Amino acid sequence: MNELIGRVFDFQKNVFPQRSALYQNLAANGQSPKALIISCSDSRVVPEEILQAAPGDLFVCRNAGNIVPPFSNANGGVTSTVEFAVMVLGVRDIIICGHSDCGAMKALMKPGSLETMPNVAAWLRHSDAAFSVVRDGYPELSGPEQARAAALENVVVQLAHLRTHPSVASGIARGEIALHGWFFDIHNGVVLALDGASGRFEEISEGNPMPVALAAQKRFAAGEPLLEAAE
Repeated sequence: MNELIGRVFDFQKNVFPQRSALYQNLAANGQSPKALIISCSDSRVVPEEILQAAPGDLFVCRNAGNIVPPFSNANGGVTSTVEFAVMVLGVRDIIICGHSDCGAMKALMKPGSLETMPNVAAWLRHSDAAFSVVRDGYPELSGPEQARAAALENVVVQLAHLRTHPSVASGIARGEIALHGWFFDIHNGVVLALDGASGRFEEISEGNPMPVALAAQKRFAAGEPLLEAAE
């Protein structure tokens, strides 16, 4: 802990003075983050470092397993964060980022390991769909390969949950919100992104278009002409 406290002193003495103008602007004018990222609490996964983000760039929500519970009337931290980011901050890009060697996904695939952690077990029920996909769709996998498949499928599941949130659903329909599913490989420092068209994860690489899970475009099921006529 003393080491961490020492870093606070270093921030105050060396880092803040170099960025004082940025902090003064953020303090005076508020925040306008470019994206909301929902990532795992794992200490090895630092969204701000992966995206090389400056203060004010990202609105970050971290939890075990980068989970987004389906919308309900019950209050929750993730639900409130999503709602605030979209409706107050006007965020237009939402990223769900899983990662390799995820402890939550290892536990998900071994339900018996959570007998002494009832709260964790209850939280991971929001990933039950990923468990079923891996159990039934990847029967040949075990160990690290199984956990990796679970982490990838879990990102897909949480993106589906995200779309149940009214603020997100409305923004998607208006063509104002894009969804991104990412997977960070800790060992190689590589980020994979979900391509919504193919349903596969592809490496983000310089010079190539970035795969997007759900691009921003109007998606009115009844058709815009009918909406215009109703007006």
